[in-house]
Amino acid sequence: MAKAARPSTPRKPARATKPRTRLAPEQRSDQILRGAIQFFAERGFGGQTRDLAEQLGISQALLYRYFPTKEMLIERIYEELFVRRLKPEWDVILSTRTEPLLSRLTRFYLDYSTMLHDYEWGRIYLYSGLGGSKIAQRFADHVTQSIFTRVIAELRHEFRLPDLTKIPMTEPELELMWGLHGSIFYIGIRKSVYHLEPPHDVAGTVKRGVESFYANARAIMSGKVGRRSK
Repeated sequence: MAKAARPSTPRKPARATKPRTRLAPEQRSDQILRGAIQFFAERGFGGQTRDLAEQLGISQALLYRYFPTKEMLIERIYEELFVRRLKPEWDVILSTRTEPLLSRLTRFYLDYSTMLHDYEWGRIYLYSGLGGSKIAQRFADHVTQSIFTRVIAELRHEFRLPDLTKIPMTEPELELMWGLHGSIFYIGIRKSVYHLEPPHDVAGTVKRGVESFYANARAIMSGKVGRRSK
């Protein structure tokens, strides 16, 4: 008696493999840069490029094709997050003397604070200082030479004090500037680092900080300008 034929087991259809997305070089470079900013904002600059490549879903060799060294990638992050966000119109706002200085300072710092309060910006700024990267130092130098110098020059003019060509910025003036900068910056750090709620009215807090800074500046500067701090 012939055996009955066993029913054949239907084959499972082959799983379709997702084709790898091909991007134009500029798009791929931007994708890597954007991913690197997010990666280092969370892990700091001690994070390894192989882990970054895995997170991006690309090979480490492809990453190195666009950024041959980690240092080159960090340099691009500095240009993207720090240099490109410095707006040319800020200098115009600060130097246009047809508008009252307090109004100019308020407008400038309300706009400037959006950069200082950015989650990735703040974390990378801190990580760069803690990890030995030059980003924090370079940005601090730039801010001192551009923004701080401009604000002090305008305050000197407002209070009819000698300009910076006659008396360079004094230590009390520099500390005055860092005090304002630090208080605004810390609003963002409360959220991005300490995971604490920032003020409900951030703009109002910044505005009041600038007003307090302006009120204190006359007394501090008038008492110190005219003699260099040792």
